[in-house]
Amino acid sequence: MTTNKNLKKLPIGIQTFSEIREENYVYVDKTGIALDLIENGKYYFLSRPRRFGKSLFVDTLKCIFEGKKELFTGLAIENAWDWSQKHPVISISFAGGVTDSRRLLEERILNALQILAEQFDVTPRFDNIADRFEDLIRQVREKTDQKVVILVDEYDKPILDNITHPEIAAQLRECLKDLYSVIKAQDDNIRFVFITGVSKFSKVSIFSGLNNLDDITLDPKYSTLCGYTQKDLEQCFGEHLQGYDLKKIKQWYNGYNWLGEHVYNPFDILLFISKGYKFRNYWFETGTPTFLIKLIESGKYFTPAIETIHASEELIGSFDIEEIAIETLLFQAGYLTIDRETQVADDIIYILKYPNKEVKKSLTDYLLSQLSQNRVKKQAIKSDLYDALCEMNLDALPLIFHSFFASIPHDWYRKNNLSGYEGYYASIFYCYFASLGLDVTPEDTTNHGRIDMTLKMDDAIFIFEFKVVELVKEENSALEQIKAKRYHEKYETSGDVYLVGVEFSKEDRNIVGYEWEKVLPRLK
Repeated sequence: MTTNKNLKKLPIGIQTFSEIREENYVYVDKTGIALDLIENGKYYFLSRPRRFGKSLFVDTLKCIFEGKKELFTGLAIENAWDWSQKHPVISISFAGGVTDSRRLLEERILNALQILAEQFDVTPRFDNIADRFEDLIRQVREKTDQKVVILVDEYDKPILDNITHPEIAAQLRECLKDLYSVIKAQDDNIRFVFITGVSKFSKVSIFSGLNNLDDITLDPKYSTLCGYTQKDLEQCFGEHLQGYDLKKIKQWYNGYNWLGEHVYNPFDILLFISKGYKFRNYWFETGTPTFLIKLIESGKYFTPAIETIHASEELIGSFDIEEIAIETLLFQAGYLTIDRETQVADDIIYILKYPNKEVKKSLTDYLLSQLSQNRVKKQAIKSDLYDALCEMNLDALPLIFHSFFASIPHDWYRKNNLSGYEGYYASIFYCYFASLGLDVTPEDTTNHGRIDMTLKMDDAIFIFEFKVVELVKEENSALEQIKAKRYHEKYETSGDVYLVGVEFSKEDRNIVGYEWEKVLPRLK
């Protein structure tokens, strides 16, 4: 670990641009992107997951429009911006605190507008949100003789904080709609608008009337607006990372993609360095996806299918309180990212995937805890499972999993209707392997069909076929099905290949059949 005392400080949790620039913190220059936005448009919307630097970017825009030239020395915008042009900035943030009623949200907004009025030395003349906001924009324009800049950070947080209470969330949405609906009618008084948050609600539901927003969430030009590129990592943190495995860091924390260059989560990189270069789930730990887990459980979602989602523009593009899709939430919250896009007839389809090892390992482990309800047993089994795989002791696997399924209380099955959950057993298997950080591929495509699950180790490939005996009419065993479909042919040149057939029984609630076989190399 480096001990160079001349290294710039790490801006962990700091979202104030001036503090970063004045106190010798590392700053990854996003001012070139900011300049491009300002010069080429007027109304923007951006959705990005939490802890990705949205608030810092908003504050950077604020400092640009306020003409604080001294903060931008050496940055991309320094000699490309007319610093004599200064604009008043109305900046509103919902990042702090939790609001659980419309009354409290209205009070909070009115208080924010009151503080802004005092800042610009104007007098509020209306009691309701829409009229007061509109009047504030007009008065500030008249007082400063400059068009107003409007910046809104975490625009959706009051709604997301109450998403498990749809009635309250809907009321808060209507309150926010009163605020945002003012903006379009004030076009003559506005120079620039930038609104950002985690989710992307449909324009009808929250931005009613504000249909001139340019949504840059999936615009390749702005894909790196938040997050660190590989170049950013190596140039800005190169001295911090001297002697460390950049390839492994990339596997753990890179991979987020919004149709442009892949980026790292900034929070992960900063914590990875500051916590002694230990690979941990830093971003995942900052927010437990409780509501997401409830959706997965209530919908009896087949967990391995998370890795094989094909989503339409509509599915990943908008989020509504009354109809929340698991796939939308997974993407917008940052648990999935875009692997690639494809065309199906006239429709664009996005193939989604886990962005990196941290997210896949952490989410599957969290899901495993919820599916099993036995965290102590879970951890012991993970250790035994890993040892068995490293030793190529496939005979130990049925004993390990049989012990686990046998430990699940009957009441857990009854409460969660697991007897009707066809994917439960396969989901448990998948989550165990994935939560170990192993290279697991569910629904692995071959020219003979789809392998239920493929596990790739350094020196071996394991091909798994799962079968619930009460649900399948074929008399062939799970192992015989693998052999009949010749799935192993895809990996014949990849090392030793092992075929593993696992059979479950809904009645016994456990493994009732297990066979494995090593594929003999094809004779030349």
